[in-house]
Amino acid sequence: MKWLKNFWRTFNRPSVHFSLGFLALGGFIAGIIFWGGFNTALEMTNTEEFCVGCHEMRDNVFEELQPTIHYSNRSGVRATCPDCHVPHEWSNKIARKMAASKEVWGKIFGTIATRDKFLEKRRHLAENEWARLKANDSLECRNCHNFDSMDFTLQGKRAAAMHSTALASGEKTCIDCHKGIAHHLPDMKGVKGW
Repeated sequence: MKWLKNFWRTFNRPSVHFSLGFLALGGFIAGIIFWGGFNTALEMTNTEEFCVGCHEMRDNVFEELQPTIHYSNRSGVRATCPDCHVPHEWSNKIARKMAASKEVWGKIFGTIATRDKFLEKRRHLAENEWARLKANDSLECRNCHNFDSMDFTLQGKRAAAMHSTALASGEKTCIDCHKGIAHHLPDMKGVKGW
């Protein structure tokens, strides 16, 4: 019990101007405010409106997304930019946001500010995204497309064969076969297998 009295005495003892308890409580409240602000900012940057807020995205890849099945379909379910490009799990989301922060430099320095500049960098950008999805086993795809609940009997012969072998074995992941599913493919001349 002596340790508790010593702790309380230290906790309650005034510092030069404030008690340790006051400073701890103030730090706790400041932490809550910081966390709330951080989470709010994180969620604001995780919307389609934010993603297409700059003309580079709105006038290029967003226009390409609109005629696809991921944007408009009979079920009314729409995949937004963050659904495909930001993982849902918090730790993976933070890691992706940190990696994506370098894209801000691209905006500042205008590396894809015009359609011609975008098309010039398109293959590099696409390959980076494909590599990211390959590395995380197409995690964002699997948020909506659950492999375990696929009914192969309702799929075409080729799709059922690929899903039940290469995908099931882990040899391939979604992005290996579904490049260009929501955006136009870059110029793939000179790439083996194209």
